[in-house]
Amino acid sequence: MEIAVKSPEILDISAIQPIEIQPEIQEIKPSDTPLVAAPDATFAPASGTSTTKVSALSLASIRAKKELEQSGKAATKEHTELPTEPFSETDMLLQWNKYAQRLSDKGQKIMEALLLINDPKLEGTVIRHQLPNEGSAIDFESGKHELLGYLRGKLHNHDITIEVMVNENISSRKAFTPQDRFNRLNEINPSLELLRKTFDLDF
Repeated sequence: MEIAVKSPEILDISAIQPIEIQPEIQEIKPSDTPLVAAPDATFAPASGTSTTKVSALSLASIRAKKELEQSGKAATKEHTELPTEPFSETDMLLQWNKYAQRLSDKGQKIMEALLLINDPKLEGTVIRHQLPNEGSAIDFESGKHELLGYLRGKLHNHDITIEVMVNENISSRKAFTPQDRFNRLNEINPSLELLRKTFDLDF
């Protein structure tokens, strides 16, 4: 019995059409959501501790509040410790004239003359000084701050204030020579004459 053997077919590869493969490209659009999450203003405690989170902002607020309270207490303490010792009008006039002498030594003749134009009056801790016109009052105001600091320090009383009043009817009393100044101080405090004689001082 004969078995027919079919010869294999030979495939003609020249007849195969090439297939072009197009890779699929997906357009990536930017997302409004950031890829990396922003750090939170809180921190988590270490393992084994409480899971309650504490706000860093809250800690800063508490610290700032404590610092503000401490500075307020320090300012209050400083204010309460300023001296407010009692003093007399005579004490004030002595220091007033000594300050005028300091101004003379520095060559500040205008301010010196404004201080010596008449005697200021003391009412409690308010020193009232009269000047003859508005111009002299303006000049006096320019140097009043330093005068006030001097008087508060010398008289040990930081409640002292100075009020300037314009009175065109006041009589001007000027003392420019050393003898004039001494005579005026001696009027305020007669013991200066005894001091001058004791130490043989010459003015």
